[in-house]
Order: sequence, then C-alpha cells, then structure tokens
Amino acid sequence: MQFDGPVLLYGAGREAVSTRRFFAERAPGLKVYVTADSGTADIPDTEFMAPADLPAAFAQRKIALIVKSPGVSRYKPIFAEAAAAAIPVTSNLNLWGRTYGEDRTVVAITGTKGKSTTATLTHLMLDRSGIDVGLAGNVGLAPLDIADKHALVVLELSSYQTADMDFLPDLAAITNLYPEHVDWHGSVDRYYADKLHLVDRDGNLAVALGAAARGNARVAQAVRDHRRLVTPLTPEQEIAIESAAANSRLRGAHNLDNARLAAEITLAVGGTMDGVLQGIAAFRPLPHRLEEHVLGRVIVVDDSISTTPEATKAALAAYPGRRIALIGGGHEREQDYAELATLLPRHGVTTLVTLPVTGERLACAARDASPSIAIFEAADLEAGMVWLAGEAERFDTIILSPGAPSYNQFRNFEERGTRFIELSRTLFAEKQS
Repeated sequence: MQFDGPVLLYGAGREAVSTRRFFAERAPGLKVYVTADSGTADIPDTEFMAPADLPAAFAQRKIALIVKSPGVSRYKPIFAEAAAAAIPVTSNLNLWGRTYGEDRTVVAITGTKGKSTTATLTHLMLDRSGIDVGLAGNVGLAPLDIADKHALVVLELSSYQTADMDFLPDLAAITNLYPEHVDWHGSVDRYYADKLHLVDRDGNLAVALGAAARGNARVAQAVRDHRRLVTPLTPEQEIAIESAAANSRLRGAHNLDNARLAAEITLAVGGTMDGVLQGIAAFRPLPHRLEEHVLGRVIVVDDSISTTPEATKAALAAYPGRRIALIGGGHEREQDYAELATLLPRHGVTTLVTLPVTGERLACAARDASPSIAIFEAADLEAGMVWLAGEAERFDTIILSPGAPSYNQFRNFEERGTRFIELSRTLFAEKQS
C-alpha cells in the first residue's frame, strides 16, 4: 500500500496512536498531522493542526488522507469539506482491512449491547478449540495493532466503526438493536442504518443473530437473504450451553443469549463444542459490566457500561430476589425511561438514586409508576452514594446501571465505574463489615 502525501489523524486516542505506529512502519518518512476537538493531542512524531486551520489546509492540498478516530462523528461538516476537496477519509479499521484482512478469517460482532461480552466469549471459545485467534476493536487491541498475527480475528465493533467499514468480514454478528448514540449519528434512523451497514451490503458473508436481533424487522431487512444465516444450535447444544452458563460467572438471561450467539459463531467458523463449553467456563466479567463486589452484607454491582434503558433492564433481571438500590441517569441521548420505571418494583428495586441530567426524567417516571420506591435526585454520584449509606436498611444490593452515558460528569464509563467502587468501599465496607 502506498501513501502519497501527508496524513491527518483526526482524534488523538488509542486508535490514533496505533495508526501512527502503522505509518511509522509502513512509510517512515510520511508527514503526519494530528488534530482534536478537545483535550490534548500529544502523539509522538506528529505536528498539531488546529481544527480551525483545516479548511485552509484542504484548500492548499496540505492533506492527502484523513484517518478518523471512532469517537469523531463522520457527520461533522468538516468531512463534507474534505469530500468536496477530494480528500479521502478512512479509519484504523479500514486500513487494517485493506492491509491484512484478505489473508485471514474475519468475524465482526456488533450490536447495541452485549457485543463486548459476545466477542470475548467467541475469542475464548475459539482459543479453547485450538484455533489461532486474536481479538481486536473496542476490546483487545486496536485493529492495526493486531496486524497479521492470527489466522482468525474477532473484531468487536461500535456503530462508529461499522458506519463506514469498507470491507466485508467472513462472518458478521448482531447481538441486538436499540436506539443509542443519537448525538453522534444525528438521528435514530441513521444510527440503525450505520449499525446495520455491517450486514446490509452486497457480497458473500455469513450472518449470526442474537435472540433480540432475530425478531427485529430492521435487522431482517438488512440481512436481505435468510440463507446468509449460520446453522442454529441443536436442542442438545442449547442444553449443554445453558448448563455451562449456570455454573459460570455469566449472570442474567441476556448473557446466556450472548453465550448462545458466541457458540453459533464459533461452530460456524470451525470451533468445537468442547471449546464452546471450556470458553464459557473460562469467562470472567469484563470491567464495569455487571462486575460484582461484596462489601459486608451488601453486593455492589458496577454496570457503568450501561448506557440505554434496555441495558438497565437486563442488569436488574440478573439479580432476582434481591432488594435493589438502583443508580441511574446521566448524559442526554433522548432516552425513554417510561417502561423501565414501571418495571422497577417487579425487579426488586426499593430505592432509586438519579443523576443529572436524564435522572430527572427517570425520577419523574418512577414517582408516577412506582410510588413505593424511595427516590433521591442527586447532584452527583458522591451525593447519591452518601444518601444511600443512610438508607442501607432498604436494600442488600446496589447496582450502578445508569441507562445513560457519563460524559456530563465523567470522561467515560470506566471513570464513572471506578469512582462508584471507590465510594462503595469507603461508605459500605467500613460501615457494614
């Protein structure tokens, strides 16, 4: 692959660092600029270019290629200006596909929720089947960092990545589909189209669908031809997987669905049933995804990855019989909490702490639908946790499953989850032990 002129890295996170390493190896003398809309852009061997200077740089042909990070929306007006100037825009993922994708089997997994767990399970199952497999994307390495190291690569992809993915995987999987990331995509319909771009294309690819995706009309339309679908599990395989999951660290019906989907993928690309069962046994929950901590008599569950009401429903369903204090709310993405509010008592929620800004809507809906629940509208996570410490007789389980992103008060869901556990240890380990 030839790179004939200066490259601009738009975004300065993990993938941008990976892309810079790729260019350093492939084109050592290449001029590389970096820009970012916020934060620092300190990447070695690059020159910073302010976003305001990009139109002039385009006009002067200072840039030959833009490599966009996933978090930067492809619908920003600057990319229309780049297109008008005939400057191509690509990604770390697409560079990997062009450079390494043809010589190996590629499994790509997406979905609104469950894609990280499904991809991790698939990787474990294939590895335990004796297959040379790597994991990249939102979990594991950035795509270019995995390079050509494995015969089979599992890619866990967000809607940001599937939106402009320009190569076909050998097998594409969709866990489920709910409204999400409206701010990046501009509308719910565009989010659906960008997510389903993984399968809604011409070409020969196999498709595996999670339980929630199979009943979705939009997904069915995108799949186009049911003959693309992989062979379903047999009843005997279903029973074996359910038994293995019941004795594993997978919690909740939604994670059993993820295990079934991972098994279908694994078997479709040459894995074994023994590998499937061993992979389930080896699974450990990913950080901030129903991650449990026992503090005295209280179970504290970090599900900070939850950014939709549907994810919160799944988290609550994973803890039947518990008396739950739920912490919900966060960054505004037009979430609808009406149905969730009606389900809270059924799932054992006795206490609700809500966080700005969507927490106001959640609290209002909960007061109307579930007046028996004690509700506290907190200014921030710390205030909510301090209030919970004074209400400890009302619950035996605290679940942080916000049903919203974290950006209004935290940099990301990881920081939110980490702070939640820190506060829990301070307020509950000492109080209850």
